[in-house]
Amino acid sequence: MATKIDPIKEMNIIGAGTVVEGKIRSQGSVRVDGKLVGEVTASESLAVGVTGEIDGNVTAKNVTIGGKVRGTINVAEKIVFEGKSVVRADIHATRLVIDEGSIFDGKISMTDRTSTYEVKH
Repeated sequence: MATKIDPIKEMNIIGAGTVVEGKIRSQGSVRVDGKLVGEVTASESLAVGVTGEIDGNVTAKNVTIGGKVRGTINVAEKIVFEGKSVVRADIHATRLVIDEGSIFDGKISMTDRTSTYEVKH
């Protein structure tokens, strides 16, 4: 009997040293430790590790950035910039956390919970 996998609990990983070009869409979560040139859409969370880099647009429910992101970021709930992150992006989010040591260059548009960004597949 085959086991059913819940896509929402799945973690998709782009490992360090890997370069991906194009669009990624996931009903679960995505972690980028390598480099992504393109667009990423995750129904759940997106994590960019300290070695991770995204050059393109991001859409997710929650985003945590430890590496580098350049583009536009749409977050339905919360975005976190960790201490060594470098973010050059325009951001639309409900909640924002910026740790000491982060570098940010861009615009932030804070929205309330009634206005959310839908993740389309």
